[in-house]
Amino acid sequence: MVPGHLALTPEIDAFRREFERLADVADALVAPLSEAQFHWRPSATAWGVADCIEHLNVVARLYLPSLDEGVADAIRRGLYAEGPFAYNWIGRLFVWINEPPARFKVKAPATFVPGATRSRHDIMAAFRAYQVQFIDRLRQANGLDLARARVMSPVSRWVRLPLGSAFALMAAHERRHLWQAKNVTSTPGFPA
Repeated sequence: MVPGHLALTPEIDAFRREFERLADVADALVAPLSEAQFHWRPSATAWGVADCIEHLNVVARLYLPSLDEGVADAIRRGLYAEGPFAYNWIGRLFVWINEPPARFKVKAPATFVPGATRSRHDIMAAFRAYQVQFIDRLRQANGLDLARARVMSPVSRWVRLPLGSAFALMAAHERRHLWQAKNVTSTPGFPA
């Protein structure tokens, strides 16, 4: 049965609030930083604030089409349900691995490594735009069965997560890298 109401389900609304909160957290973290502080790196191989946020932009750009396909496939298949939903162990594991504080280091796949450095304004504008796009996908997923609908990983075609786990993974991943970016600002040598 397709829901006839426009109100967001509790789970979708919780995800929406989290993506809005993460946009605010990023803005609050970056607002007091100069361009030099934003782009500073603790070492040649360590990521700075800009790298962390640009990485989130790269991941969002590559992950959004997978979310689109997962939502479209669920609609085509008529996978509607009210929730709440229980997710499989693989989805819960991916979310757990990404939650801060980092329990262990995970090397970003080459496709997710941030590229050329852009200005603070451009990186943050892109981050805010991606948060809006995640919220748009949440609205499209409203009323779908978030446990039965699947999303294919843009990194590995064999990894297919429940749609709800994919949204939870994106939020956990953003929390992880915003936590990492915040830690950069208290690293010895951070510019005054």
